[in-house]
Amino acid sequence: MAQPGSMPGLGKLYLVPAPLDFGCDRQTPLADVMPLATLQVAAQLEHWVCENAKTLRAYLKRVNELQPLSHQLQALQIQELPREVHKKGDHAGNFDARPLLAPALQGHDMGLVSEAGMPAVADPGSSVVRAAHDLGLAVVPLVGPVSLLLALAASGLNGQNFAFVGYLPQDPAQRTSRIRELESLALKTGQTQLFIETPYRNAVLLQALLQALQHNTRLAVSSGLTLASAATRSQSVKQWRQHGGGPDNQTPAVFAIGR
Repeated sequence: MAQPGSMPGLGKLYLVPAPLDFGCDRQTPLADVMPLATLQVAAQLEHWVCENAKTLRAYLKRVNELQPLSHQLQALQIQELPREVHKKGDHAGNFDARPLLAPALQGHDMGLVSEAGMPAVADPGSSVVRAAHDLGLAVVPLVGPVSLLLALAASGLNGQNFAFVGYLPQDPAQRTSRIRELESLALKTGQTQLFIETPYRNAVLLQALLQALQHNTRLAVSSGLTLASAATRSQSVKQWRQHGGGPDNQTPAVFAIGR
């Protein structure tokens, strides 16, 4: 599967997006959210790096329904990122991912995939991408859904200047302090602040936001993006307090604040 422009004898690292319905009760038809060209590349790959091999196989079964796989699922060479990478992140440069890319050094194209969305964006994988560059491998991001950008586009907040800040602290006092810090930055600079939470803590985070934010600050929440139940609500905190509601505790959501 070597492509023009790749270094002779080396494989490429493809960043393969996954649908955003991981862990949701209902799945979105893959053809509705994944371009055919992306599925065609995924169907050809034999070597993979992922978070969870079981999840990857389930995803590739869905791919196979639209684009037949070139290799049997049982024959795929799958390597999982270490558990500590999931827990602590791999963006700090503490994890050496080069050994995972040995197949690419032998001329095999490889795929990197996360549980949902684009690998290495709000998910593990940056260490693999960094290692690929260090080894002289071509890195090719494929087209697919990215929840952060979908949420930003639907929020009505500043899309010219924004920051994704990951997860907020779980400790209530620290979380409140962080919320007010991000709000101050957003109101002072106009920079939209994006963050996420595990679904089962959606209600807790929303309540913390409504308690800590100023009433004129705009809060946008997008949940279930690309699903049939997808919804985005963008209002002032005052309006949120008046009308109530919010995402459920089963659906992935992206939160954003700004002016």
